[in-house]
Amino acid sequence: MSEHLRIENLSVEFDGFKAVDNLNLSVDKGELRCLIGPNGAGKTTTLDLICGKTRSSKGSIQYRGREIANEPEYLIARAGIGRKFQVPSVFRQLTVRENLEVAYCRHVGVFANVVRSGHSPESDGLEKLADFVGLSGYLDEPAEHLSHGQTQWLEIALLLAQDSELILLDEPTAGMTHQETRKTAEICNRLKGKHTIIVVEHDMGFVREIGEVISVMHQGTVLAEGTVEEISRDERVKEVYLGSVGIDDA
Repeated sequence: MSEHLRIENLSVEFDGFKAVDNLNLSVDKGELRCLIGPNGAGKTTTLDLICGKTRSSKGSIQYRGREIANEPEYLIARAGIGRKFQVPSVFRQLTVRENLEVAYCRHVGVFANVVRSGHSPESDGLEKLADFVGLSGYLDEPAEHLSHGQTQWLEIALLLAQDSELILLDEPTAGMTHQETRKTAEICNRLKGKHTIIVVEHDMGFVREIGEVISVMHQGTVLAEGTVEEISRDERVKEVYLGSVGIDDA
């Protein structure tokens, strides 16, 4: 695999508090990386720095070999980085179809690999995308009528419609039922390989379902990195985050 995102010596301070402290992270193209760790570890701030929402104090963020640290958010989005925040940002008064039409990028690129629509008309592509996230029966339904889980899936679909090649998901299963969480895991597993995904998540069952490589953050930097099994055995991770229960029951 080729390296898709490289973060080197990245730091940011808020009123003297180092939220991210000399962070180093490398993510390969098509990889699904999970960021876990205790509250205040710097996970969400890291996503903020990648997408341009927060400016760094120092360090480098290279996306596909291009330096993007402290670039405007809109330029980072145009480069192919999409962010899903904890609170969905869909147009609630619009239908699912209208939401997708607003987000749809005519130069489909990676999006075509997901929906496999080739040079199909735009409407056909949108229908395939809605089907991909389980919303094909809700295209003409106002987004405000969707369940919490369906709203989250719609926002993932919006990122795909925008042709986001690197997708940042911040606690995508928060507030979901067990069934919705399982479906979200299925969506993520179907996306990886075609897209690069970084997921911040506290639900360790979900992490086990999707995680290839886990990065454990603590005090603004990476404490440990490895597979689910390797992280589960790491004594440092148990001490600061998982405790004695391990990754299955955390």
